Amino acid sequence: MTQRLDYFNAAPEGIQILLGQENYLRAQFEQQSTLSLALWELVKLRVSQVNQCAFCVDMHSKEALSSGESEHRLIGLTAWREMPIYSDDEKVALHWAEMVSNNNATSDDDFESTLAVFGEQGLVVLTLAINAINSWNRVAKTFKPEIGSLSK
Repeated sequence: MTQRLDYFNAAPEGIQILLGQENYLRAQFEQQSTLSLALWELVKLRVSQVNQCAFCVDMHSKEALSSGESEHRLIGLTAWREMPIYSDDEKVALHWAEMVSNNNATSDDDFESTLAVFGEQGLVVLTLAINAINSWNRVAKTFKPEIGSLSK
């Protein structure tokens, strides 16, 4: 795949806004008692799988591995519902990520169960993180950066 254009250089101020959001989210996932960086990595990878963004799947799988995530859990992520290797809280977050990413109406039951696990602030931060990776996926799918180019 050939990159269509260098979006970092074409609109640096806009990209800086997205990167600033990433910095905010990282801090929140580090500070929130109901969230973790490991969960954030799983959510970013799962959303990227749902959106079929090869660039982002490549990047986030490498980031998750370098952060200590196991290959077994990354391989199993596409079938997370049936895999006993994910915690109940992770399953709630992954379900919420899929519902938000697929533009499905989130049911009151899904909302309440996610709220019960993550609390109000955690739920908002999780939802912002899901929206952020969806945005990055769409940017990457549109401009087609070279897969693996960030790890070179």
